[in-house]
Amino acid sequence: MKPMRLSDGTVEALKWLGLILMTGDHVNKYLFNATLPVLFESGRLCLPIFVFVLAYNLARPDALVHGVYTRTMKRLAIFGIFASVPFIALNLNHLHGWPFGPLNVLFTLLVITVTAYLVEKGGIVNWVAAFFVFLLGGCLVEYWWPAVALGLTIWMHYKKPSWITAFFALLFCASLWFINKNLWAMAALALIMIAAQIDLSVPRLRRVFYFYYPLHLAMLWLIRIPMSKVGYLVF
Repeated sequence: MKPMRLSDGTVEALKWLGLILMTGDHVNKYLFNATLPVLFESGRLCLPIFVFVLAYNLARPDALVHGVYTRTMKRLAIFGIFASVPFIALNLNHLHGWPFGPLNVLFTLLVITVTAYLVEKGGIVNWVAAFFVFLLGGCLVEYWWPAVALGLTIWMHYKKPSWITAFFALLFCASLWFINKNLWAMAALALIMIAAQIDLSVPRLRRVFYFYYPLHLAMLWLIRIPMSKVGYLVF
């Protein structure tokens, strides 16, 4: 089978859409105690969009030779660490039994990237290492193994297209139900299919997403402090 191909501008547009949906979801969660259903439901699309964009870019020809994996891993690790302080502060009331909660979504994307990198390098040692990165990393990050598996199956589908990889990508996207308790993430796949039919000219702004993620969490944290003191937040 032949996978969908998207123009670079369309891929960038998807990334911006994901940022907007993520921001709305976080405003709803951290400032309005998840009381705005529209923002919550639309926010379920941002993770599959980010995972798709990452996997699509990693699957490009010669990504390994051109150092795409290593650059991506470094950026995700660095900005994931920066984002950890506001992320943990914002989630102190939503830890679900973890000492500091799951690691933020940049680490989810990092686990996907590291696992794909090891598989791409090949060899029994790298494959075993990839298995343990997937196994251990998946239990530590936001959206857990379903998100990591979704990214890897999309990556594999664009590396070597088949109905099997397409089926498992669909399955793992549906499995996000276990985290979201709804199937709104599936709407992201329909959106991506529609986007593949449109050639958009959106310029690429490098590193914007990396800087934006920790900065917007820090802003929400600072905004929530006075709101909580005057009783506008209910937890």
